[in-house]
Amino acid sequence: MTSRGRFITLEGVDGAGKSTHTDWIADFLRSNGREVVSTREPGGTPLGEKLRALVLTDQMGLDTETLLMFAARCEHVRQVIEPALARGAWVVCDRYTDATYAYQGGGRELGAERVAVLERWMHAGQPDRTWLFDVPLEVARARLADAREPDRFEREGAAFFERTRTAYHARAKADPGRIHIIDSTQSIAQIRTELEAGLRALLVDAS
Repeated sequence: MTSRGRFITLEGVDGAGKSTHTDWIADFLRSNGREVVSTREPGGTPLGEKLRALVLTDQMGLDTETLLMFAARCEHVRQVIEPALARGAWVVCDRYTDATYAYQGGGRELGAERVAVLERWMHAGQPDRTWLFDVPLEVARARLADAREPDRFEREGAAFFERTRTAYHARAKADPGRIHIIDSTQSIAQIRTELEAGLRALLVDAS
């Protein structure tokens, strides 16, 4: 019988640097003999990518935004995440439900309770490990200034990102066994040393 795979997510405010490490994590796991599905949210499926484009560009109400996030996630879980885990693959996902708690629940001040209702309705379970890439707000904003044309979220003001970061830290405090905070002001080499140690521990646990 094939053992279930592992589900890894990467989180952090825009500009925290998590996307720099997504491919590296997938490559490290492949080099250790694991099938890896690398994906992202919102997105991950044809419909999810269409919903992503809407959420990142079109103005809409907060309830609509949150429901679209979970609509994309529902497709993602059913079509990509659950089938991969069931066949023993490891899934590496750039953002997941913690992001909805942080961005919509915290940044947009929807509150965690309403996000939790949707999570309970359609969720496939928590990730096995979440790395939260954390930097001071001024560092994140400086990195964004050098990036591509900002999307609807990246154009938000400092107060929005402070609330988002605070919500992320609340999630980490509530679930320290799953969510590990990475100081993303470190060098790439230092961060990857930390990630490698965590990945090796997961590999041992899964063997």
